[in-house]
Amino acid sequence: MHSLWLPGAELCPDGWGGAQRPRLLLQPFLSLSVGPAGRREEGALHFEPLYTGSLFPAPAHRVWTQPPFPPPESCCVLTFLPGLSRVMALRAGDHSQVAMNGLKEKVLTLDTMNPCVRRVEYAVRGPIVLRALELEQELRQGVKKPFTEVIRANIGDAQAMGQKPITFLRQVLALCVHPDLLNSPDFPEDAKRRAERILQACGGHSLGAYSVSSGIQLIREDVARYIELRDGGIPADPNNIFLSTGASDAIVTVLKLLVAGEGPTRTGVLIPIPQYPLYSAALAELNAVQVDYYLDEERAWALDVAELRRALCQARGHCCARALCIINPGNPTGQVQARECIEAVIRFAFEERLFLMADEVYQDNVYAEGSQFHSFKKVLMEMGPPYATQQELASFHSVSKGYMGECGFRGGYVEVVNMDPAVQQQMQKLMSVRLCPPVPGQALLHMVVSPPAPSDPSFAQFQAERQAVLAELAAKAKLTEQVFNEAPGVRCNPVQGAMYAFPRVQLPPRAVQRAQELGLAPDMFFCMRLLEETGICVVPGSGFGQREGTYHFRMTILPPMEKLRPLLEKLSQFHAKFTREYS
Repeated sequence: MHSLWLPGAELCPDGWGGAQRPRLLLQPFLSLSVGPAGRREEGALHFEPLYTGSLFPAPAHRVWTQPPFPPPESCCVLTFLPGLSRVMALRAGDHSQVAMNGLKEKVLTLDTMNPCVRRVEYAVRGPIVLRALELEQELRQGVKKPFTEVIRANIGDAQAMGQKPITFLRQVLALCVHPDLLNSPDFPEDAKRRAERILQACGGHSLGAYSVSSGIQLIREDVARYIELRDGGIPADPNNIFLSTGASDAIVTVLKLLVAGEGPTRTGVLIPIPQYPLYSAALAELNAVQVDYYLDEERAWALDVAELRRALCQARGHCCARALCIINPGNPTGQVQARECIEAVIRFAFEERLFLMADEVYQDNVYAEGSQFHSFKKVLMEMGPPYATQQELASFHSVSKGYMGECGFRGGYVEVVNMDPAVQQQMQKLMSVRLCPPVPGQALLHMVVSPPAPSDPSFAQFQAERQAVLAELAAKAKLTEQVFNEAPGVRCNPVQGAMYAFPRVQLPPRAVQRAQELGLAPDMFFCMRLLEETGICVVPGSGFGQREGTYHFRMTILPPMEKLRPLLEKLSQFHAKFTREYS
């Protein structure tokens, strides 16, 4: 047992504790018990490390506090991050103690802040990633670890994993940012022409000027031509296209338009489980109802309309379901939907009067033989009336994924189809509040949707680089599936597309029991141990949602091939060791 004493800390009710023995959470690594069982010494509060090995190192010092302690039913939240040597007490009440100490009550506290924000969770950048950052810092400081580097396989950040930028994209962007380079002989003529075209469309001929809120008109027109070419000649109207700060911003904007009502009339949104946590986080922030429908793991994460119907019927008792979100290709599950499935989903949405949201940011990332990307817009239009003329749809794309991997520039768009014109005006108004998407991101989007033509000097190099990136991703997808499926107790569906594997792992009952004792999800416990012992950072499946009693983790396939194979083998070996330890 290790003691931490807090100087002048005030422990206040926040509704999290149990009546008999309330608990204080030292997130993410320690648990503190308050009440009779916690008073081991006069004036002391005892902190129990959740794990006594290297995973959760014991505090190396004591911090002192003043008695008296709160009554047993009180509790608060404390944060302890190993390696930073700090404890933060987050106050939640007890106005009398504040007055006694002569301190002014803060206007913004956990009690007074927006409760919807408190409910927001985003697993991709959660506690495991915070610990990974600390481990990186400790390694730089010379602290000995059983590994030499932290491999952050938790997020689809291609260039952070070593992927090289596409030359043409960066050449044009460099010319736009620093137009004096237009006189340099080091840049091809087609890149110069492209940069001049973009700059002519910018205010003051500068990338540093605001654009209109929906994005530069020239680039919206380029996006419309791209969609038309992608969809086999089906027209796209630039007035229905809004540029955005990545796809995420556009998704949240559309959700804001959809959310209304209170109680049983509150908006419900159907999202896939497993899901990308943006959706659950946005719905929590907007105080909407998350309606889960489960993808079928036994059929390579297929989407089943019967499951959609089950989820919708179950939701109608407590909310008003108004939207259906589809992620294709899937994140975190990597499946690519067949055209027949898309048609069935569109018919279902039409019959049930649901607004369709198609997250298609991985449309360039399709690897499996026999798999092909079909846009919801194309399928919808080819189905003809009444679907093509009435079914409301918003589809999203981004420069962050694909072969580009330009996450940091935050470029994306949404195309809306069959949206009420009055609502579309409201959408324009909502976007205007944020002024405009980043203009460098808009410029980058222009190059993605309008790449070099075969007659351009940059075409050959652009095509070679693009194909090399996608071919390597396909090889990584196949290798990941193969290595995981050779490991006992691990099962991985084919990575048909996107950038992730979502393998299922068997965890021994004793490991599950130990995790429950520590107040952790079992797969979170597994992933934390994996990070501390191997330096591999992945995200537990519980952060994406999964069927009860199953355990997964999401891992990106982006690390370079020379690192990916050893990473996969090390991960498989750790699972075997972990299984032996708790068997």
